[in-house]
Amino acid sequence: MKNFYITILIFTFYLLNFSGCATLPPVGPAVSPQVPGIYHRVERGQTLWRISKMYDVDLNEIARINRIGDATNIEVGQLIFIPRQNKPQYHAEYKSSNLDDFIWPLRGKVIASFGQNFNNMVNKGLNIQPYRTQNVVAASGGKVVFSSDNFESFGKTIIIDHGNGFMTVYAKNSQIFVRPGELVQKGSLIAKVDNYLHFQIRKGHIAQNPYFYLSP
Repeated sequence: MKNFYITILIFTFYLLNFSGCATLPPVGPAVSPQVPGIYHRVERGQTLWRISKMYDVDLNEIARINRIGDATNIEVGQLIFIPRQNKPQYHAEYKSSNLDDFIWPLRGKVIASFGQNFNNMVNKGLNIQPYRTQNVVAASGGKVVFSSDNFESFGKTIIIDHGNGFMTVYAKNSQIFVRPGELVQKGSLIAKVDNYLHFQIRKGHIAQNPYFYLSP
């Protein structure tokens, strides 16, 4: 059964990477005065994902209704419209802790963003070229469910399951330091890269825009 699960995981991962399917629905109409809701003022370190959890509103809906295609354009003090809400649904752990947030797996220059055409394929993540350190760290804590030294065109690849339907993918590595079944903590060393890291965040096997989840 375990091998069957891994086979399905790999097949789905491969299929979705080469299918070119869109992750977000088409941008809808601008916010209508008839739509009830409130505005949230972005604070330092907040991501769209954190904001969506605060109000218990779907992240993709917030991105669509505010016409946000690139979360790198979000700035401290910016107002984000939250539909069908009149106050934050704060949970203490979301306000005072960053345990659920994703961190950058590698500090470097993004040479291909989510949704861009890269090597004749629609990029399902971020391609990050290292600045100084070539160390790749786990973007969040979880369990390694896949590791391969030669996974199709992705080369040395790692997949970590974080629970709640979230997985992260780390491809194009030069070295891998973890094995399937191993538990890793957020920020722990899992691999090294030479040229660039291909990084994805997936929810239910569907690639998400990493910018929505990563703090600047």
